[in-house]
Amino acid sequence: MRTVTYGAACSLDGFIADASGAIDWLHFSKDVQAHNASYWPTIDTILMGRITWEVSVRLQPADGKATPGIATYVFSRTLASLDRKGVELVRGDAVEFVRELKRKPGKGICVMGGGVLGTALIAGGVVDEVGLNVHPVLLGSGIPLFRDTHRRVGLKLSETRPMAGGCVLSIYRVKK
Repeated sequence: MRTVTYGAACSLDGFIADASGAIDWLHFSKDVQAHNASYWPTIDTILMGRITWEVSVRLQPADGKATPGIATYVFSRTLASLDRKGVELVRGDAVEFVRELKRKPGKGICVMGGGVLGTALIAGGVVDEVGLNVHPVLLGSGIPLFRDTHRRVGLKLSETRPMAGGCVLSIYRVKK
């Protein structure tokens, strides 16, 4: 069965963006680039919620296409359509959709950023791994990495290492 990883960069106090939605505090480095270069070939699917999608559209080149070889799904109850070729809008139950995706052949599945979608998938028991790049900043408030999962979720540390800029990469396996 395919592995679902919820990956995000966050502040030390657990936020993925500040109260205004800004991510200008994120530190991008050669360490992050190297980690991403080794991670991206292991996946063939990206999942994101509406807000993460809207941020990614602002950051991506405006060529109107999805990443080649990567299936991209955006989960939203408010969007009517998407303007990128190869990107599918999912308006139904995210947990059931991901449960079905996991049963299909393929590589890993990345849940990119987004506390609402990530938390829903963790609460639904379909996330296998949580990968965090923790940044040395306290934002005080903002968009939380996790919301109420309505249950305890046990994790086992599988990797941790320092990254440039004082960041720490930690990868946890979800205990089943």
